[in-house]
Order: sequence, then C-alpha cells, then structure tokens
Amino acid sequence: MSRPAMRPIAAAGLALEAVGVAALAGWQIVALSSGDTTSTVSAIALLVLTVIGAVGLAAFAVAAQRGSSMARSGGIVAQLLVLAVALGAATGEYAHPAIAVAIAVPAVTELVLLVITAGQAARADAEATDDGA
Repeated sequence: MSRPAMRPIAAAGLALEAVGVAALAGWQIVALSSGDTTSTVSAIALLVLTVIGAVGLAAFAVAAQRGSSMARSGGIVAQLLVLAVALGAATGEYAHPAIAVAIAVPAVTELVLLVITAGQAARADAEATDDGA
C-alpha cells in the first residue's frame, strides 16, 4: 500500500487506542465515585494520568494523520508501553495470558503500522530531496 493509504490506518489505530484509554478513565471515575478504591488520592492521581494518556494518544492520532514524525515517535513509545503492560499481565502472581494476548496483539499491529509509515515517509523524503537536487 502507498503511504497515503497506510497513514490513515495508523492514525485510526491510535484514535481507537485513545478511545479505549478514555473508556478506562470512565471506568476509573465509576470506581472512584462508588467508593471501590482503597486510596482516593492514588485513584485520582491514576485517573489524571489516564486522562493525560488518552489526550496524548488522541493528539498522536491527529498528528499521524497529518504526517508528523513526532506522532510516529510518540505512537511507537506508546505501543512499547502497552507491550510492557501486556508483559505484566502475562507474568506474576495474577497472570492472565489471554488478557496479555488481547492487550499485545493490537499494540504489535499498531507498532508495525507506525514503523511502516515511518519507513515510507523516509523514502518519500529521500525521493523529494533527490528530485529537488
């Protein structure tokens, strides 16, 4: 596929992840309001970090659609963080390998899309430089 066809797919993946993280923030709000937390201060701090993550992913999605290299870099870092969460879900005392796979598969897919779009952007920039010289 050409770069214009891959860029919207990568951006849509980041947007879907932003929606998922925003849904997680909603779940945290419900848990906080129902008193289902041990520490209110920690729950609020986690909620703030979750909202920041959702906003960041949404910003990466918009920037990826526009072709920004910053979005690809940030998106790749986000996918690596998600893979770290998947590894945590697969190991430890309360390990759930099926949940780990459900977390890891979309992250690996998005990681591959972002790397492909980065390579295509580099090739397109090199071609533009060669044409201009």
